[in-house]
Amino acid sequence: MNLVLFDLDHTLLPIDSDYSWGEFTNRLGWTDPIEFKAKNDQFYADYLAGNLDIHEYVRFATEAVKLKGADAAAKAHEQFMQEVILPQVKAQALDLVKQHQAAGDHVMMVTATNEFVTRPIALAFGIQELISVELARDSQGWITGEISGTPSFKEGKVHRISDWLSAHQKTWQDVQITFYSDSINDLPLLERAQIPVAVNPDARLRQLATDRGWRILQLFS
Repeated sequence: MNLVLFDLDHTLLPIDSDYSWGEFTNRLGWTDPIEFKAKNDQFYADYLAGNLDIHEYVRFATEAVKLKGADAAAKAHEQFMQEVILPQVKAQALDLVKQHQAAGDHVMMVTATNEFVTRPIALAFGIQELISVELARDSQGWITGEISGTPSFKEGKVHRISDWLSAHQKTWQDVQITFYSDSINDLPLLERAQIPVAVNPDARLRQLATDRGWRILQLFS
């Protein structure tokens, strides 16, 4: 099996969907404009630096959604897709996904952003299978702010792919993996992939990809 994995933020999208969702809910008045932006900016800086506490961040990022409830959250996400995400779904990114699908590759999205934000985005790219940060649910089925299982972040992406392979009665030796990512945070999975591709890479990943002779793809200008 040719297994093709795409990161999302700054890989298929030229923006960070998680950060943008936070900014969007801030504009809706769901959060304190000054306090939220300061914290959101700091978490994003931590991510770029490679030292994000994913559990702390998910609690922060889902707090407003948790309080607003499922109906308001779903309505807001529809607006978010129309106003923020769909204008950033570029033809070159869609074409890259479609090329792999047309070749018969098994295409998946593997992202450290949570399922609430990313599932509709994956579908917008025509990707049915999503590995993302799964959110714990209460007895009414609504999110609690905690993470369920292993978060698909850093080494967690390798763990989640291992789980996926096991669920499909396969091992790492049964697949050839191509993994597209922009971030040094994804180094553990990039190193496990037979074909690592640095897409719109951050400075550290660009240097590492250059040193190792990995393909570098500048999908966005």
